[in-house]
Amino acid sequence: APPAPPAAAVSAVRFDAAYLHNPHPAYPPISRRMGEEGKVLLKVRVMPDGRAAAVNVEKSSDFERLDEAARQSVANWRFVPAKRGDEAIEASVIVPIVFRLEN
Repeated sequence: APPAPPAAAVSAVRFDAAYLHNPHPAYPPISRRMGEEGKVLLKVRVMPDGRAAAVNVEKSSDFERLDEAARQSVANWRFVPAKRGDEAIEASVIVPIVFRLEN
């Protein structure tokens, strides 16, 4: 049997390209007053058109307000979709969001 054709290379989803203009989530005022800081990891399912289909907390910051602020903001981000060869495909990416009081 002839060898199978090589599979097209798959590129990963990107969220950090400057031209996407993805804003950092707003720090919840109550969280700022209460001194809450943390890092939340969000798992984002990205559609071929670059929109988020689903955004879920993969690892909590331990503060529900921070997690929710991050989730709501990232749900509106635009992404460079993953590609298989030249075709955009649905794929997931982990997005880290850090909330620090000095920011």
